[in-house]
Amino acid sequence: MSEFTLHDLQCFDAVVRAGGFQAAAATLHRSHPAVFAAVAKLERQLGLTLLDRSGYRVTPTAAGISFHRRSQPLLRELDGLRTHAAQLAMGEESDLHVVVGDFCPRAETLGLLSRFFAMCPATRLHLHVEAVGGPEERLLDGDADLILHRVDKTDPRIEWLDLAKVPFVPVAAPGYLPDSGTAGIDARTLRGYTQCVMRDTARHTPPRDYFMIEGAARCTVPGHLMKKDIILQGMGWGHLPRFLIEDELRDGRLRSLASRRLPGSTETLVAARRADRPHGPVLGRLWQHLQQAADGFQLR
Repeated sequence: MSEFTLHDLQCFDAVVRAGGFQAAAATLHRSHPAVFAAVAKLERQLGLTLLDRSGYRVTPTAAGISFHRRSQPLLRELDGLRTHAAQLAMGEESDLHVVVGDFCPRAETLGLLSRFFAMCPATRLHLHVEAVGGPEERLLDGDADLILHRVDKTDPRIEWLDLAKVPFVPVAAPGYLPDSGTAGIDARTLRGYTQCVMRDTARHTPPRDYFMIEGAARCTVPGHLMKKDIILQGMGWGHLPRFLIEDELRDGRLRSLASRRLPGSTETLVAARRADRPHGPVLGRLWQHLQQAADGFQLR
């Protein structure tokens, strides 16, 4: 058996994924004859028929399916090597864009970033604050190098580091709601009261429904500190990160409404970046910095 090339293997992979030579050629930015010839050469070198060309669309044979499956680790290694080379070629980044999400603990988050960028004086930090779906949208749009927020962990375009679990508690000021105990408070009761909610800064991502009570009056705020102040003044109720209201829950200025009928939730705060793009050395070091800090990330 003659040696085959990575180019031949890539052409075969593209044909299987695209379902045809023309589509594969477009994906690879090569001509149709070039892709056809590469796959035919690969079959000759292997002594195998990898593709069934008898139908309207080419399909892999049994041997082609098995060979394609075994080729994937090698192709992933090739992609990884290309990414690493691109990172080395980028040099030190002059700018990094970091998005902080709405439920990040400010002191801990800003402390981590401040300590890191003090060691990188040649890289300018552009810090942005976004809410709800805004951080993930900025990451996927290419407007952020790194975000600190929640993400869809099933999205293959994203890689993440878990930093902390953040419990959210539904709260109100004493006297704002009927004093019947939390067990008697449900969505029907709350429909007659103002719900304080976060403003979603996403521009085109479909809105996400976090704890919304249908039919209730709403007060929309840009951040959790404003939300907390409004709730403390008896102007509404809403969900807040527990680390932000520990003192108020302890001394009675806020009342937890959490119950079986009105549960809170726990969000995972993560650091996230694109998994499908090369990263420069400064972002790589920032990633390691956050990874080392993750075990000791404390919410106070």
